Amino acid sequence: MSASINKVVLAYSGGLDTSVIVKWLQETYQCEVVTFTADIGQGEEVEPARAKAEALGVKEIYIDDLREEFVRDFVFPMFRANTIYEGEYLLGTSIARPLIAKRLIEIANETGADAISHGATGKGNDQVRFELGAYALKPGIQVIAPWREWDLTSRETLMAYCEKNNIPVDYTKAKKKSPYSMDANLLHISYEGGILEDPWAEAEEDMWRWSVSPENAPDKPEYIELTYKNGDPVALNGEEMSPATLLATLNKLGGAHGIGRLDIVENRYVGMKSRGCYETPGGTILLPAHRAIESITLDREVAHLKDSFMAKYAELIYNGYWWSPERKMIQTAIDESQAWVNGDVRLKLYKGSVTVVGRRSDNSLFDEKVATFEDDAGAYNQKDAEGFIKLNALRMRIAAQKGRTML
Repeated sequence: MSASINKVVLAYSGGLDTSVIVKWLQETYQCEVVTFTADIGQGEEVEPARAKAEALGVKEIYIDDLREEFVRDFVFPMFRANTIYEGEYLLGTSIARPLIAKRLIEIANETGADAISHGATGKGNDQVRFELGAYALKPGIQVIAPWREWDLTSRETLMAYCEKNNIPVDYTKAKKKSPYSMDANLLHISYEGGILEDPWAEAEEDMWRWSVSPENAPDKPEYIELTYKNGDPVALNGEEMSPATLLATLNKLGGAHGIGRLDIVENRYVGMKSRGCYETPGGTILLPAHRAIESITLDREVAHLKDSFMAKYAELIYNGYWWSPERKMIQTAIDESQAWVNGDVRLKLYKGSVTVVGRRSDNSLFDEKVATFEDDAGAYNQKDAEGFIKLNALRMRIAAQKGRTML
């Protein structure tokens, strides 16, 4: 425990845990607490956090609408890389953490705070993501992680602490609390804990909040058209939209068709396996859409090289290295590749599925004259393929002649 901490900036949700943390920081460190509440599209009002913070004696309160910045500067750059972690996860929670870390440090600089604090537990990935980001942006910052220090280890002990310290709690809401640990933003909503701790148990239908079940989705498919510019979607069905508005609209469209549900067991950076369920309707639409527009606009070798970066890029985001030099280097290469990724993609949404049914671009490398199965009028000389094949087989033919058979 450092005696030099006079002011700390806390990532504050207004919920039970972070309300307890405010009081705990004040008591334990005898310091002033600044609260920061981010609106990144979690679907709940953030303004009530102000009154809760004021009731706890907080004088400096930051409530920021970061929805556009979140999608523009974090979600869209990630989707330019077609990023998925371990083949399935669209990184909805992971990609929000570097933005929160950035804003925590900005507020620490603005208020002259000595430290930042967060409500992430000592078992999860978020503690790593928040703190790696903070140290990268402000090397001398001190970090206080109460869950790694205090002895409040259960919901019951937290409630008892609130009662002892006169911390206002909405007990009606507390009693109706979901059995799941949930995190939401404009990209997704996640569910952990409860019945999900048994990887054999199927998630309950009433757990899902953003989507209907595919079985109950409309019997008629819906067609949509996304327009891309430099690798980012800029319009839906011909209507230009801001990044946040476009993603929110896709969430509604996808959710109405049962799109975006995911149930996985993932490998956390701290070493354990964790089962989680996710709803990412808009992101589940954006991934195949972006790959579709790239399929006709990217050079083959550029596309394949880009794909080779993806697994590492996803791992960097998942593990908390957004603000690292290696992520920045990969991002620079990815962004350079997107200059020609312009055009339209048509998709069919139907009962949990997203199907690409059309793609077009003024920058397309698809040449119908060359690709056709009909008469190509000499655009492609098929005899050239013989030499091409023999040259590519040369090393294998030589090896086989020397007795190095592959059987």
